[in-house]
Order: sequence, then structure tokens, then C-alpha cells
Amino acid sequence: MISFLMTTWWIYIPIVGALLYFTWRNNQKVKALKEVNHILLSLEIPRANDKKELAAEQMFASLHGILRSKKERFKDGGLQEHISYEIASIGNRIRFFVWVPEHLKNFVEGQIYAQYPTVQIHELPEDYTSRDFTSTPVIHTAEISLTDNDALPIKTFPSFEVDPLAAMTATLAKLAPEGEEMWIQVLARPIDDNWHKKSASFISRVKNGGGINSSGWLGSALGALWKPPESSTTSSDISERDKTRIAAAEEKSRKLGYQVKVRVAYLGTDRNEARLRMQAIVGTFKQFNSTNLNSFKIKNPSFDSLKLAEYRARFFIDKGFIFNIEELASLYHLPHTTVETPGVVWASAKTAEPPSNLPVTGGKFIDGVSPFGITNFRGTSMQFGIKRGDRGRHMYIIGQTGTGKSGLLTLLTLSDIFHNEGFAVVDPHGDYAMDIMKFIPENRIKDVVYFNPSDTEFPVGFNPMEVMDQNMKGHTSSELVGVLKRMFENSWGPRLEYILRYTILALLDTPGTTMLDITRMLTDVKFRKTIVDNLQDVVVKQFWTIEFASWNEKFATEAVAPILNKVGAFVANPMVRNIVGQSKSSFNVRQIMDEGKILIVNLSRGLMGEDNAAIMGALMVTKIQLAAMSRANVHINDRRPFYLYVDEFQNFATDSFAVILSEARKYGLNLTVANQYISQMPPEVKDAVFGNVGSMVVLRVGAEDGSSLVKYFEPHFETQDILQQNNFHFLATMAIDGEKTQAFSGKTLRLPTSITDFSPQIIENTRRNYSVPKEQIAATIMETSGTKDSTPSQTNQTTAPRPIDPTTGEPKKKKTRRGSRGGKKTNLSAEIKLDKPQ
Repeated sequence: MISFLMTTWWIYIPIVGALLYFTWRNNQKVKALKEVNHILLSLEIPRANDKKELAAEQMFASLHGILRSKKERFKDGGLQEHISYEIASIGNRIRFFVWVPEHLKNFVEGQIYAQYPTVQIHELPEDYTSRDFTSTPVIHTAEISLTDNDALPIKTFPSFEVDPLAAMTATLAKLAPEGEEMWIQVLARPIDDNWHKKSASFISRVKNGGGINSSGWLGSALGALWKPPESSTTSSDISERDKTRIAAAEEKSRKLGYQVKVRVAYLGTDRNEARLRMQAIVGTFKQFNSTNLNSFKIKNPSFDSLKLAEYRARFFIDKGFIFNIEELASLYHLPHTTVETPGVVWASAKTAEPPSNLPVTGGKFIDGVSPFGITNFRGTSMQFGIKRGDRGRHMYIIGQTGTGKSGLLTLLTLSDIFHNEGFAVVDPHGDYAMDIMKFIPENRIKDVVYFNPSDTEFPVGFNPMEVMDQNMKGHTSSELVGVLKRMFENSWGPRLEYILRYTILALLDTPGTTMLDITRMLTDVKFRKTIVDNLQDVVVKQFWTIEFASWNEKFATEAVAPILNKVGAFVANPMVRNIVGQSKSSFNVRQIMDEGKILIVNLSRGLMGEDNAAIMGALMVTKIQLAAMSRANVHINDRRPFYLYVDEFQNFATDSFAVILSEARKYGLNLTVANQYISQMPPEVKDAVFGNVGSMVVLRVGAEDGSSLVKYFEPHFETQDILQQNNFHFLATMAIDGEKTQAFSGKTLRLPTSITDFSPQIIENTRRNYSVPKEQIAATIMETSGTKDSTPSQTNQTTAPRPIDPTTGEPKKKKTRRGSRGGKKTNLSAEIKLDKPQ
């Protein structure tokens, strides 16, 4: 034995040496592979994606650029990085992944984006394969390999009429929502052009009549020794089958190549079911089989759970089989519009690149910028906001309930709080107002006026008819009429407006009058005489002394009854009456604006009633508008910016709202308004909004609104992108440095948590400094109305107004007894009475 070994050492020593060398090289590869950090990327494509398999082929051609030279590979144990392209059905949701070395992440993402511009790539914090599967009853794994020489191609996408991916996803979609998962893994490593020599060798052997499956220099040498020279064939002797193979191999070798390995893993509860599922998914690979060329087959099926470790590690140190980029793209690409499989996770909406001059804050409070969002284009997460100078061009926010409107308003308001800016909030729900109070710091408690009508024990005075500047009397009258017209438009008429306007103009000439006096002016002769005697406006005085006095009972009753019905119903509510019935407002809106204070208006419709909240909000917005316009008496540079936030603003928008949007900026009033859908706005208000706002933020909306809004976001976005946004995601078109910019996408910042809630102190401060006990107000109202300690007389007695005819909007005619006809005038106050409180 020893002598045999001594004489044959030249045979076995090279063999042993080769084995030791290859073992060492493999260990080097494994070691190098473990030292490389990898990350898992999730790919989501919009449902409208029209990029097909050719885009994937071009992507793989670009990704071939990660190929390193032989010298570089030798230093790392001969390792060439590979990438894993994966499809996984988990919880009946089909997702696409790419597992990539961390140092190649940016390059790989760039090449994917280049071919799929609308794809959304997310780096996952946790690998879906890293979960604990020790309790999973059945784990079935297998590999997919080729049946023939890899110089021959499989059937590729140009030969398919439908997307081959559809068959795979359809099989994955049949898995149970719980208890079943299936993963498909395509590992790909670029190789240099030496593989073309292997293909050329194969073609040469076929042409010379050699064996199809023989390969390598050893096989060629042995074949040459065995076969006589005269047995070589000519081209005319080659069969049609071999001609087809030669042509296909030549065509395949013209493109870049990859070494590929395909794995499949099934996780379930039943072995028989596992076999059926594996058979079904392997069957979908059969669609790539090509007659006389190459096909797929299952390899190494196993129920050994340890095999799952290879999938998890994306282990690939052998050579696998060779695919060119066309074959690889046929096997793995992102779904497009023809894939109708349920369960595929599509991107909810496209994203778009932000403007280059977007005000980026970097997570810091920057003076002059109000942060509210984060970009989401191609994985970038830059925190940004809107410049204060651009807020003067106003901002409009629209989105369905629950999509993040109030949160966005809160974010903008927080910037004002911490930069000591003055602002007002008008909220018809109450939640936004309450949330804002929680963020107000201790040093700004005294800056806040918290106007909450539902705090009935401590009503804050608000007199919409209070005129601080007599030059604003005409504006005040017009705006008050506009508010009431907006609220009562269903029964509005020219005669009602005519009388109401002169009533308000008359009352504004007497300091201390309130909205309660509108009805007194029409029903109390003694009070009306006092007001008329005090009038300075000759035209208004003539209306009351000549025109109104000449009306007979019937005409006057019909004329004023609608006013008494509408205004009377509003002021008859004790909650409202105790606020608007105070002759002097508890706070000065102009002073709040000039001194940078805070006004929070909580008009919770659940507590106030929808109509009362709408009227009160409209009156408050009007008061703020008038206060801003009164700043005309100071230089433009001295008008301190003031920010007005109005949620569900359509409830408070009058016909003059267009004037606010176009003129408010001149007076330092910057609006941010929000609502749920466009049809809530009257046409004139809608035109004013879309014609004047500089910045628009659109969260998810309904189909009708999406069709209307898409024109403001084209060509980057389509209607579906607006309709399918996730909560807190938005599309925006902003004014930056006064210039309109391209539309882009983003998501709202997360609201911070308030450190200390000073809401109780703010409420207490408002009660102490701005409210009056309701008992005192009630006594004052009784005294000023002339009803304290007195019984009704002919001068103040009132009776119920006649019901309104729904067809005409006018009072129904009163039936009179025979003999009552005549021209005798009677006291109007004896015929008309306010609506009773509900």
C-alpha cells in the first residue's frame, strides 16, 4: 500500500491540493459574505405603472455595473457581490423585495428609479425572513434549476402575450390569509464576458456533432480523442433541432450575463398541502419552458427546516446557472397594469420631486419658516415648511375627515406659538382649539383669549356691532348684512335686506347697541324713537321718519316678520344672547392683532348647535377682517403679521370672503383655511380660493374633487394619485419667495407631545379677565331692554309673528274679521313678537 502511494503520489497529491484550495476559497467567500452588511428594500409601484419587462431588462443591464475586476475579487476571497430579488406572499399580501449589500444601496436604488420612476422604495427595519419559525409545523423548501445546458435560453418575455408574472402572483394569491406563506428568491450575480466562451464552445460542439451536455476542457479533450476525424459533420448535416439551438444560444450570448440561483420556500401546517402548493408554484415556472431549448425543474426539495437558513442568509457561493438580462427580466420584474391579481401591494399614490428651493428646516426651528411636512420622493426625508413671507399669499388645505387636516393646521399653529407670533383659530369642532391650548407655554398664558360660548357660566362679551372707528361704520353694516344673508339665504329677499341694512345703520350710530337691539328697533316704538333721534346720517334718518313711518300695519308686519324670525331665533338662545347682548366686547381684535396676542375660538357645533356656531363663526371672521382693514391708518411696515386659521371655513365664508383673500395680505392678515370637499363652498367663494391662494395642500379627497383638483398638479400626478393617498400624505403646490412652484408630494410631521398642559390656567385667565358672570349679564339685558320690574305694555308688548309661506318666503296672510278693514294705523309693536327660544 505504501509502495503504491509512493509511486502514484503525482496523481492524488494534485487532487488533494485542489480540494484543499477550493475549500479554502469557499471559506474565504463565506467569511467575506458575513462581513458585508445587507439591507432589505421593499418595492411598491403605483397601480397605473406602464413600465413592462423591457424596463427590468435595462435595469439589470445597469446593475451589471457592480461587477468587479478579477484583481479586486481575489483580494476578497474571489467574492463578487450578489443581489436577491424576491417575491413573498405573507398574510395574503404579495410584496416585492430587493436584498442588497448596504454599500451598494444608493447605486441599486438609482438604477431601479431610472427604469421605474414612480416606484416607492422603503428600507425595512426588519427582514421578513428573520421571524421565529420554530413553532411552524411545516417548512418546505426547494430550488429551481435548468434541465439543459445553460447556454440554451428559456422562453423570454417577447414571446409572451401576457405578463408571465401574473401566473406566479395568481398562485400566491390562493394561499390562506393565515397559516400559509410562500417566498420566491432569485439570487443574481453579474459575471464577465468569459461566459460567452462557454456558449461558443457549446455551439461548436453542436456544430461538430458533439454531445449536448459535455462541457469544459476535459470533456472536449476526451471527445476529441474518442471521435475519429472523419466523423465531423458539415452545416448541411446539422438537424433543424440543432440549428434552432445554435441560433438561440448565439442570441442569448449577445447580452450581459448573470449567475443565478432560484429558491422557493413554503411555510404552512400540512405536508400534503405543502407538496401541492410547491407543485403549483413550480408549475408556474413551466411557462418559461421552450421546446428544444431550456426548461425549469425542481431540485433538492426538502422538509428539513434547517434549509430555511440558506434562504434567510441568501447563501450563494456556487456558480448556479447563467441567465442573460432578458431571461432574468422575464423571471423577475415589477407588476404593471395588466396584472390584475388581488393582494398585490401597490403604491397608494405616486410621489414627485420637491422644488430645489424648498425651505428645508433639517428638524430645527428656523426663524421665518413654519415647518409642517417631510418629503417622500425616492426615500428622501427632508423636513420642510413654508416661509412666513409666502404665508401672506394664503394657504388652502383640503381633505376628507380623518386624513390629517387638523394635524396640519396644528403644526402650522405651533410654529406661531413658539415664534411669539399672533394668531387666531376658529374651530367649529372644538378638538383643534383644545389641542392648540395644550401647547401654549407658560409665558404666553396671558396672551390668550379663549372664546368658548359653551362656557355658559362665564360668557365672554362679543359685540359684532361695536364700532371702534366711525369710518368703518359702512363696512361694518355691509359685513353684518352679508353674514345674515349667508346664513338665511333660503328665505332672503331684497325687501328683507333693505330693512335690515337701514336697521343696522341706525343702530351703529348709537354707541352700545347690540344685535339684540335689531328686533327692538322693529318692535319697540319708544326705543326706535330714541335711536332715530340720535341719528346723524340724514338718509338713514329719513328712512325711519318718512318711509318706514308711512307703511301701514299690514305691509310693515309682512316686511319685518322674516327679520324677527331669523335674528330673533338667534338671539333668543341664552348662550348666544349672553355673549352678543353685551354692549362692549371683552376683547379688542385690533389690539390682539397689533400686539401679537392669541385668540382661540371654540365653536363646537355639538354644544352650540350648527346654525348658532355658523353665525357666531361668520361674525367672528368678519370682525377679524374689519380689524385688519382698520389697519389702513398705519404704515404698511408697521402692520404686524397676524395669522388666521379657519377649519371648515365654508361655514363662515360670506360673499366678501373673496375680498379677504385678495386684500388681507395688504393689512398683514395671513389666512390658512381648510375644508373637506369643494362642493361645500359657494361658487364665488370657490373661485376666490382657487384664484387667490398661493399654496395648496391636498390630502385624500373624493372622486369628484379629485377630478377637479388634478389640473393643479399635472403633469406629475393623475386623479388616482389624489384619490389613493394614505392618511397624513399629501400633494402640494406652494408659493416660494412669491413664485409658484411645481407640484410635489410629502407627508405631515408627527405632532409633538406637549410637555406641560396649561389649558386650565388659560381658561381661568380668560374667565378672570374677559368674562362677566351670566347673572350680571342677564340683569343688564333686562334693564337695557326696558323689561326689568315691569309688565308688558302697549309700547313693548309683542305677539308672535305670522308663519312663513314656504312657497313664497313671505309671511302668510292673516285672515281679518269683517269690519276690521280700514286705513287706521296701529302700533307695530302690538302685532309682532320674537320667536320663542327653543
